[in-house]
Amino acid sequence: MQEQPTPPTRRAQARPSVARHGRLKTRSAWKTVAKVVASITAVVLVSGASVAAYAAWDLASTVKPTVKLESEKILEGVPDIGAIDGGVNLLIIGSDSRQGQGDAYGDPDEETAVLNDVTMLLHISQDHSHVEVVSFPRDMLVSVPGTCTDPDDPSDTLSSMSSTKINSVLSYGGMDCVVKTVEELLGISIPLAGIVQFNGVAGLSEAVGGVDVCVAEPIEDEYTGTFLDAGTHSLSGMAALQFLRTRHGVGDGSDLGRISNQQVFLSALARKLQSDGTLGDPTKLYSIAKAALANMQLSNSLANPTYMISIAKAMKDVDLAKIAFIQYPTAYVEGGGAVEPTWQAEAVNLALQQDVPVVLPTEQDSDFASAGDPNAPVAETPVEEAPVEEAPAEGTETAPAPTQQADLEGVSGQTAADVRCSAGRTLDDQ
Repeated sequence: MQEQPTPPTRRAQARPSVARHGRLKTRSAWKTVAKVVASITAVVLVSGASVAAYAAWDLASTVKPTVKLESEKILEGVPDIGAIDGGVNLLIIGSDSRQGQGDAYGDPDEETAVLNDVTMLLHISQDHSHVEVVSFPRDMLVSVPGTCTDPDDPSDTLSSMSSTKINSVLSYGGMDCVVKTVEELLGISIPLAGIVQFNGVAGLSEAVGGVDVCVAEPIEDEYTGTFLDAGTHSLSGMAALQFLRTRHGVGDGSDLGRISNQQVFLSALARKLQSDGTLGDPTKLYSIAKAALANMQLSNSLANPTYMISIAKAMKDVDLAKIAFIQYPTAYVEGGGAVEPTWQAEAVNLALQQDVPVVLPTEQDSDFASAGDPNAPVAETPVEEAPVEEAPAEGTETAPAPTQQADLEGVSGQTAADVRCSAGRTLDDQ
């Protein structure tokens, strides 16, 4: 299992003078029932009467407690039926907590850390013409604002922090604090979020019917039990989860290599969802929404299957070349052990703030092949050893504001149209 850093002490610093948030009121039973009934009605309208009886029973059994985000207020009036009107900013948080996950991933009583080892932003443009998915390295240093509600005392707020690894924020202040931290980092509002644990990832991958991924060189990882020969593999359930978790068995063995591996999977997933018509099939979308409701902790506004369907429909006709998977630009700090945003990160921030499509380099300096051929050559230079561009001299423009599009030269990533293969590592290379 991965070494897990100790979460920071919540009150290690003096609290700044900030406004305190009152305790949220518990939703009444009537509001919960009303929400379920509204969801069932919408599903009938979208999916047809053939799933109505099943939906009525199934949705009532999958409603879970949700989390209120302060930024949800901007969603008032958004329709539930059809493609969502306008853009979307959704934060996906992957928790490594073993609680409630059985013993397949270790002893839940011994491995009790709650770390957001995956933090990923989905941005759908206002006109639905392009999509960006930004992955933040787990060891990236961030500033945590002093507006996070204390999970142990909702009437209180937590102290702000600086130079904190982003994967410790979930343990420190919960989902809303992770959202606020990323909002401050990027300069955008994020009204939607969800936390998924191990079993949730496995369930969601099964709901889409598996994903075909290309492996250029064998993957051997004893930590996650992932052993894949070179070639194309259809992964779902536990196999898909372990492929997404593997770090030692891909690239250079780092978390940055794992992000590139996850992008190989996600780009293949995007191609599958468009090619088999899933994004235009209400019944298929409903099954995916049901899996999410059953396996994820969601923000209030997201915990509605028809709302999830409306988001998915917004991506139905997006050109695969306009779906960009971006690794947030970072470089190792002195001494290693953590990374920090580089000057190039501002170009990513501006692209998201101004809602413009991004253009990634056509050739990536990474440990992943750029073709669908499992025998394609793979770059030998480890991701973290790739040369990092120096910031321009003082007084020069570091990240020109994009207008029609943002050219992210030097930023790692790929589009959904890029068919790449995961570069494995055998046990002899580790």
